[in-house]
Amino acid sequence: MADVAAHAGVSSQTVSRVSNDSSKVSEPTRDKVLQSMRDLGYRPNSAARALKRGHFRTLGIITFTMTTYGNVRTIDAIAQAAAGAGYATTLLPVRVPTQRSVHRAFGRLEELAVDAVIVIMETNLRDSDHLILPPGMPVVVVDADHGAGTYGVDADQVAGARKVTEHLLNLGHETVWHIAGPQASHAARRREEAWRASLEVAGRAAPPAIRGDWTARSGYEAGLQLPAGAECTAVFCANDQMALGLYRALRQTGRRIPQDVSVVGFDNIEDSDSFDPPLTTIDQDFEELGRECVEEVMEQLRDPTMPSRRPVVRTRLVVRDSTAAPAK
Repeated sequence: MADVAAHAGVSSQTVSRVSNDSSKVSEPTRDKVLQSMRDLGYRPNSAARALKRGHFRTLGIITFTMTTYGNVRTIDAIAQAAAGAGYATTLLPVRVPTQRSVHRAFGRLEELAVDAVIVIMETNLRDSDHLILPPGMPVVVVDADHGAGTYGVDADQVAGARKVTEHLLNLGHETVWHIAGPQASHAARRREEAWRASLEVAGRAAPPAIRGDWTARSGYEAGLQLPAGAECTAVFCANDQMALGLYRALRQTGRRIPQDVSVVGFDNIEDSDSFDPPLTTIDQDFEELGRECVEEVMEQLRDPTMPSRRPVVRTRLVVRDSTAAPAK
């Protein structure tokens, strides 16, 4: 800093003010100092400045898996929204979903100096019914059954599953079969419950759910368990990958989409419009989800006493060629 001050012909305090973007420096002086910084290759020590201010402009992200489409999109959306707010992100995967592992992850992120943490908690903890958060750290929980006093954000899984079921019933299908996600998944459970409740409201019997694990392979195996003929004319898959596997199973068993069986997915992955036929699905706005997560964090950093808005990001039905009225 002293070298920059001497090169620019100003005081060290002026260099400090320019480094901290103070308004107390005239534009000509600021330009002169910035040029000296460039000439000398000087960069302010952001770590030292962060320690002085007590803010590191970094958000931590804890996630249990990076293999599912929804998690990857959510992480990307959070990182983009954080960058737009001037924050970096530090990602910490947790292999085993336990309370102990989560607390270790929080400890590690505190060592790495983050201002707040976003937890993408898509599955139940193995050793606890609810996530117990450490005190003193602003936290937002995504995709979970949020406890009292917890900041939380989620996509509207319930409305999405209800739209799917109503769409298929309105086409004239007697009932809707369901290939569900893993039992430990919060999103899968809400989608399954909403599907079942929608059939009940319509006065239709709910067939037994067939469970998969989000993969196309599990969708294929589930599809082989579906009854043939008029008993099964419509299927709601809890994600698009399992719908892709179901496509294969239906073709292998001689059934056409949508002439014999209508199929709907969930997530609207980039390739869903390239399925044969293009897949009707539920679109989740992951960009909006990421923005809401970061905004919830910022609200806590501005005022730790402010209650959570608990935003729910809307979902929408995208109708394509994989659904039609049942054959007469």
